[in-house]
Amino acid sequence: MNKVKFIYNPFSGENSIVNDLDKIVDIHQRHGYSIVPYRISFEYELSKAFEDIDYTYKYILVAGGDGTVDNVVNHMKALNINLPIAVLPVGTANDFAKFLGIPQDVERACEQILNTQPRTVDLGKVNDKYFVNVASTGLFTDISQKTSVTLKNTMGKLAYYVKGIEQLPNFKKLKIKVSSKEIEYDGDMYLMLAFNGQTAGNLKFAYKAEVDDGYLDVIIIKAGTIKDMVALLIKMLRGEHLEEDAHNLIYFKTNKMYIECYEDIVTDIDGERGPDFPLTVECVKGGLKVLGYLND
Repeated sequence: MNKVKFIYNPFSGENSIVNDLDKIVDIHQRHGYSIVPYRISFEYELSKAFEDIDYTYKYILVAGGDGTVDNVVNHMKALNINLPIAVLPVGTANDFAKFLGIPQDVERACEQILNTQPRTVDLGKVNDKYFVNVASTGLFTDISQKTSVTLKNTMGKLAYYVKGIEQLPNFKKLKIKVSSKEIEYDGDMYLMLAFNGQTAGNLKFAYKAEVDDGYLDVIIIKAGTIKDMVALLIKMLRGEHLEEDAHNLIYFKTNKMYIECYEDIVTDIDGERGPDFPLTVECVKGGLKVLGYLND
């Protein structure tokens, strides 16, 4: 029987995956697959999940949010494992799974995954670390890192807004230099995001992003007046095209850029701490094989 490595985070979201374990095993057995589970915890390194991977494994199933998927992908790359992955979106942030069109219902998601063929999609990369959805820096980008697991599980997405309010006193201009063949920017900004996907926190910022075009969609929110920021925030919440009539915003596509910054700020990759500056940010075209993607 063909095997599937099932890596799950029991603490993701509201711990819902724990109640669906039998359902996941049952669906896969009916399709002729044997599930080999690995439970993520503080006691065991994620790398141990891949120790028995061989030709009998057909794909890796990941249950968790963007951070969990990100960690799995980085371990796979480090170990040169080229199996397709599939995602069950059960975390607090599931932007990458939504970009692929994976249903939130576990049974529907499993059926969709099992009835599709592998497809290559792009990956983002910052220095030596990969990301599946978004890399960011500037104000508010370390909210996920500062939000405790307990608070996330108790309050869900509301926890991020609570932490965001706490950071309002830190609202200040940040000096940054961005170099690419498409654009050169040397100035002040509040926030910068490089998207491999389209959304962050369910808000579609990078509406032009495609899953396999070989480019990252980059947004730089330049420092401006409070009035400008309020107007831009309203556009974000409405899901409007950000670069239209927005003189304090830069939106461009690139497959590689170099970023310098000497401010006391961190980078964030899918909710996890990213590398320190300077950064080489690039798109790895076709860098990942996925199952469950239906959109053209």
